[in-house]
Amino acid sequence: MSEESSKAGPGSSVASHDVRPVSLDDVDRQILHLLQQDARMPNNALAAAVGIAPSTCLTRVRALRNAGVIRGFHAEVDPAALGRGLQAMVAVRMQSGARNRLAAFAQRLAARSEVLDLYFVAGADDFLVHVAVEDSDALREFVLEQLSAFTEVALTETSLIFEHVRTSSSRHG
Repeated sequence: MSEESSKAGPGSSVASHDVRPVSLDDVDRQILHLLQQDARMPNNALAAAVGIAPSTCLTRVRALRNAGVIRGFHAEVDPAALGRGLQAMVAVRMQSGARNRLAAFAQRLAARSEVLDLYFVAGADDFLVHVAVEDSDALREFVLEQLSAFTEVALTETSLIFEHVRTSSSRHG
């Protein structure tokens, strides 16, 4: 993840519920659609594509960032290229008495280099943790040493990711 995007957890200022109420018009929606397709699109090309002046486009993009609609720009890097070819989703269920430590637990996990994404979820589990590691030994060590070793963790369940296919809906909102 880039410096501009961070891993959100309970209490994080980046969580989606922190978006300030904003009224999006058709031009804003077009800008967002184009940036989701190519976040590196130059401002003048973006402005031309939506039919507004470059200065107006820049003002709109800044307003969308300030409102929290655009959370950041980042490069999506293949973890295998960095020597972390094994990915998994780890479901984590916390002990019922640990509810007051969820934010601290999430911050501790988000700081780990193995963690690509951290989701605080509803349902039987409390977190889904997307990790990328070198091999099965590194995955086992992460689950045992970074998750199961903590008393606030009641249960973990690990699912290996064989392949990730980015869908058009994940790129286009």
